[in-house]
Amino acid sequence: MAFSKRPVAAIAAVILLGGCSSFGEELWPSLTGEEPAEGGALIGVSGEPSTERIVIEPSQAEQTAAATATNVPYSTAPAPRAPAQGGTPPILGTSNFEPTAVTPGAPTGTYVGQKVAQIRVELATLRSNLAQRNGALQQLRSTTVSNAQQYHGVVAAIQARLQVGTTPGNPILVNQWQTAQAQLNNVSGDVGNMNALATQVAGDSAMAAYILESTRAAYSLSGAIDEDHRQLAILEDEVNRTVVMVDRLLNELSEDISRQSSYLATERRNLTILSVAIKNGELYGPSLTNRAFSSPPIASRLSGAGQTAALASPAPAAGTRPLVIIRFDRPNVEYEQALYTAVREALDRRPNAIFDLVAIASTQGNTADAARNTNSSKKNAEGVLRSLRDMGLPADRINLKASQSATAESNEVHIYVR
Repeated sequence: MAFSKRPVAAIAAVILLGGCSSFGEELWPSLTGEEPAEGGALIGVSGEPSTERIVIEPSQAEQTAAATATNVPYSTAPAPRAPAQGGTPPILGTSNFEPTAVTPGAPTGTYVGQKVAQIRVELATLRSNLAQRNGALQQLRSTTVSNAQQYHGVVAAIQARLQVGTTPGNPILVNQWQTAQAQLNNVSGDVGNMNALATQVAGDSAMAAYILESTRAAYSLSGAIDEDHRQLAILEDEVNRTVVMVDRLLNELSEDISRQSSYLATERRNLTILSVAIKNGELYGPSLTNRAFSSPPIASRLSGAGQTAALASPAPAAGTRPLVIIRFDRPNVEYEQALYTAVREALDRRPNAIFDLVAIASTQGNTADAARNTNSSKKNAEGVLRSLRDMGLPADRINLKASQSATAESNEVHIYVR
């Protein structure tokens, strides 16, 4: 995958929501503009600063230059990075669908006896096919697990290197990322083979249903003797067991395909965010898309009326407090790590949250300065938007807006959550 070059700017202040672990509206005063309820804490809002702080490890640029915000409690003490997000392959089925041999029968010399012998041959052929399908399934499972383990081994090596720190765009990590992508493509090929096998088993299922119908119909044929019906009864029991085995095989194979497909989609998004981490030389975490949909729907935690009010708001109301403030008062200062942390924690609390990204242009100076600030602020917001999308946040969860401020000393980007 190619690593596109994206404008890099700096975070001067990050405003996060913290406090109690409940999921009530008191955690989200930005929806109303009111002061947080007892037990909640709003970090970095103008006025008296809170004593509770969220420590975010400073970027390399922030370690070499002082933070520009003076009214936001932002600790520059080193903090441990988040642990590497090492994943594991999904659990596959373990059943072994090995059919037994068909019970032989002696010829009776009747027409019904000939029909029974024909059905017995058809059942033996079906069971032979099932033995082949079972062998293919067990081999596919083994291959899939091996490919997935190799993929996660490469990803773990990349994350370990990023965790201790490395150079942006490290070519060694780029090569490892390409290896991981190739391993994941192998897993995707395994899923394709499982789909082909499921098609074959579906044909076996139709054949098993036909044999069962033929067996039952043979009871009504005239000219049978007691031995014919005795052999038919044995044959019917074996056909029924075969039908059950085919159904179980098809169901378990379908579950394996479903789990693998979901796993592939998740890991492809994780590879995307890992490529961004390699480009910037620092570890983020799993894709924000995965985090957004990994929790139960927000409606299960909030009242229906509160949910409607939160999501229906078209724009931040006057007096609302932003989740994040990024001040672009100097060039080439990184902000993505702190931005990722803030959005990730917001999605932990509200998996269905929508984000308003507002470009704030400073109007200080003459008319020409104001025009330049307007253009610059929009470019800054577009850069933040690209960063969020690279982190895995879906584009339809982000609204891009623009505004002006006579009090802002530099261009800013505010991010509101609703």
